[in-house]
Amino acid sequence: MLTGHWEHFSHEADMGVRGAGASLDQAFEQVALGLTAVVTDPALVTPEKMIRLTCEAPDVELLLVDWLNALIYEMATRKMLFSRFEVRLKGKHLSATAWGEVLDVARHHPAVEVKGATYTALKVAQQADGDWLAQCVVDV
Repeated sequence: MLTGHWEHFSHEADMGVRGAGASLDQAFEQVALGLTAVVTDPALVTPEKMIRLTCEAPDVELLLVDWLNALIYEMATRKMLFSRFEVRLKGKHLSATAWGEVLDVARHHPAVEVKGATYTALKVAQQADGDWLAQCVVDV
């Protein structure tokens, strides 16, 4: 069984984010960590403040886009970065907790600002080995 992980993949001027895990919940957690890593090293982000998020969408792929866009909104409006996530998916509903801290430019050295998750390269699927993959391209 795969231990959860995230990675980036190239896509023209934007950035692909991909999460993988033993469960769909874990894949969504890992792709969120990959989102943070577009901006800064997640290891630099202290998980000191907790927020709760919920999303609902007609299918799991659209739910991934809504989830990432909800995080991007929270990052922008709260001026925060997140480094820990707990996601619970039930059908077309996502409930999550994210932990992070207020952006400190001197310590976090943000590389870019993420503007939004897109439908480009959007994929949420269970792999042949039983592990889950969740990915899309984010606009930077």
